[in-house]
Amino acid sequence: MKLTGRILTLFDDGDEVRAQLEGQDRSFGGEALHYGVNTDAMISGQACTLGYTPQILGPWFLENFKEQVKKADVQGGGFQVIVGGDAYGSGSSREVAVVAHQGAGIELVVARSFQRIFQENMVYGGMPFTTDFGVVDRLRAGEDVPVSEFHEALPEFFRQVAVAGGLLPYGQAWLAGDVAPWYATSGASRPMNVVEKLVAAKAWVGGAPGKGDGPRFGLPQVGPGDQVLCRVGFRGMHEYTAGMCMALYTEAFGKAPVHDPDQVACFEDHFVLIDEATVPDAVKAARLAPARQLAAEMVEACEAHGLRLHGPGRPLPAGVCHRVVVEDYARPGDIVVLTDSHTPTAGVLNAFAFGVGSTAMTFALRTGLIPVTVPKVVRVVVTGDAGGLLSPKDLILHLIGAPYFREEQWRTSPTDTCVIQLGGPGLDQWNVDELSVITNMTVEGGLMTGVVEPCKPLLDFLKERRGQDYAESMVAPDEGAHYERVIQIDLADVPLTVATPGDSRNRAALDASEAVQIHNVVIASCTGGSLSDLRAAADVLRGRSLHPGVRVTVTPSSTLVARQAEGEGLLQLFTDLGAVVSPPGCGSCIGNGPGVPLPGEVTASTTNRNFDRRMGAPGPVYLVSPAVAAASAVTGHLTDPRKLPAV
Repeated sequence: MKLTGRILTLFDDGDEVRAQLEGQDRSFGGEALHYGVNTDAMISGQACTLGYTPQILGPWFLENFKEQVKKADVQGGGFQVIVGGDAYGSGSSREVAVVAHQGAGIELVVARSFQRIFQENMVYGGMPFTTDFGVVDRLRAGEDVPVSEFHEALPEFFRQVAVAGGLLPYGQAWLAGDVAPWYATSGASRPMNVVEKLVAAKAWVGGAPGKGDGPRFGLPQVGPGDQVLCRVGFRGMHEYTAGMCMALYTEAFGKAPVHDPDQVACFEDHFVLIDEATVPDAVKAARLAPARQLAAEMVEACEAHGLRLHGPGRPLPAGVCHRVVVEDYARPGDIVVLTDSHTPTAGVLNAFAFGVGSTAMTFALRTGLIPVTVPKVVRVVVTGDAGGLLSPKDLILHLIGAPYFREEQWRTSPTDTCVIQLGGPGLDQWNVDELSVITNMTVEGGLMTGVVEPCKPLLDFLKERRGQDYAESMVAPDEGAHYERVIQIDLADVPLTVATPGDSRNRAALDASEAVQIHNVVIASCTGGSLSDLRAAADVLRGRSLHPGVRVTVTPSSTLVARQAEGEGLLQLFTDLGAVVSPPGCGSCIGNGPGVPLPGEVTASTTNRNFDRRMGAPGPVYLVSPAVAAASAVTGHLTDPRKLPAV
């Protein structure tokens, strides 16, 4: 490619961004670049409701970034290259973030590092990228840089996909039997960690549908950086993504049947709360009609392909997809993928669960395979006593805010991935509801997922919920397995922790943040709306009253949770205190439901993500545990529940 347009550098200084939009060129000379340019900033949740094509999304690219970018500023500015800092592409798995780049005219992305899902979406969607900042100088000097140079820098599988013209043409070749494994399929075994054992057991070793005995699976070993195709178990989509997936599916595979449709489900969960009474009228006006259109596309796809459908008034119960997958679908030893970055929730069940983009899901729907770059694994061994108050939310905020994870010190190459493997006796004092918060939020630390080693809470949950403990399917690490690092965590050393506005990795101790005034409290989402979460909040609120300057929203994470919470009197307790209690869904987390911040409000939320405007409006958002959220609702400022007067 040759530079025929302009270069937009995403400096941390918003005025420098604005200057470029006004026509001034700014060369990068070592100034601070914005950390963690996230997919919500690239294309907002509101814009995502409008569709999934470059023509629709291009004008909305980076709208409101650093409160400087207006609609069509980038598209109309003649920008061809975009330059960012570390952790570019944090956040959601929404592949439309890549589509928005393309629609805005961007032909190359340069950044210090990329987050896994976004990087895969660029590969599968044909967007060139590099971490070599020298390319910018070469382009400015007038050099015609071959696009093949960017492809050659990629690992073997990514190169094959680029040469094939994308992941879906590659999938067509695989189905036809024209693809062979590019990795060794035999050899000696070695001790492996949980993730390596899960991947090796599911890795494709040859064969194709309709050829001989069909595909064959199982490698003796895999290691960090290996790229393999794996047999996938459960696959899921929601209404933000299903329309794009099935449009891609029809284009690539026509009316061919979905592979193993009994292991696929769709979830109407992201939009179901938009028309609740307390949602601001502006949100309803902007999002409701297009959201219903996307939901209709998903329903049509389910009917056409015989897929399960969850949602209000649908054949199966409503709830946040991540929560329902843990309740009903994920199994130990399986590979689980959804078109949502918070798929790692299901890693709590000793599964390898991770989010993917729409193209990867489309590939998985037809082939039954998912590409996997084998991650590095950090083992976190938890010991000590949580004291009945310290929560997994505090632990994961403490972990991902540490320099090792925040700065991605585990990374040695652009395509590296990393996973947290959780073990230790300290886990046994929490249940699956609580432990799932840790695996869910690994993605907020730039990680691929989290996986829990076999432990009593998992066995108890599976026996109670599924009627069997799946002990024979549990995958334990081998003695002598390799880890990138082993981190010992004594819970006595973990403080009650918050994430300050802008990124979940912005950790701070609660006791240093108690002066922060709070006006809006949200107890909801896949990290704050479980039965355990609602119990924790209710235990703090019982016998107390809400601060007159605080409004509270409570959203159970599934129909099952709502029913159980109602049976225990929790929902009535919240209602009697004056909180808004909504039906199950994940609306407020993404600005699609009750709890959207009002002008001037500061929010304390049990959700997992606090990017600027993530919740549908400007205003700072602090991430906290359910107990801290409830205590803050009582006092009107961030509060340690232990400091409340006795009742």
